[in-house]
Amino acid sequence: MSTKDLVYTALMAAIICILGLVPGVPLPIMPVPIVLQNIGIFLAGIILGRKLGTLSVVIFLLLAAVGLPVLSGGRGGIGAFAGPSAGFLFLYPFVAFFIGWVRDKYLHKINFIILLIVTLVVGVLGLDILGTIIMGFITNIPVKESIKLSLAFMPGDIIKAIIASLVGATILNHSRFKQLIK
Repeated sequence: MSTKDLVYTALMAAIICILGLVPGVPLPIMPVPIVLQNIGIFLAGIILGRKLGTLSVVIFLLLAAVGLPVLSGGRGGIGAFAGPSAGFLFLYPFVAFFIGWVRDKYLHKINFIILLIVTLVVGVLGLDILGTIIMGFITNIPVKESIKLSLAFMPGDIIKAIIASLVGATILNHSRFKQLIK
């Protein structure tokens, strides 16, 4: 791994941490808030690809696990990985990986539509549905009810997916960025 790759990975992990400064929006129907950090997870895969994007998310999660207050609302510590939001946290690297995999596969012909579709399927549907199902297991909510609860996250996450896809398509198609990632 080159120094440049290390810098990009650390910078993306820092961006995800900074997004954690924005407090989550608590929902009265479930114990997991709506957070802004998902957009950082989406961008990690979009901008850095599957390897570096996933690594940046893993670094972010390790920082959270050792107790740094990098999760939304200043939370941190190993307890977050055993609470209701554990499923979402454990799914973050997979989301970055699969978005990054599509980005790597279509890098030379990447556009907003490709990024939006993969981010909606993996980042919105996959993360929200699987994350709430895991939350349901932890909090003893039936699977059917968990899937219904995942609908609460989807409007905001669709907006986050659109923003991440716009930013990602703009950055990836910029001539200066193309020179940087060579």
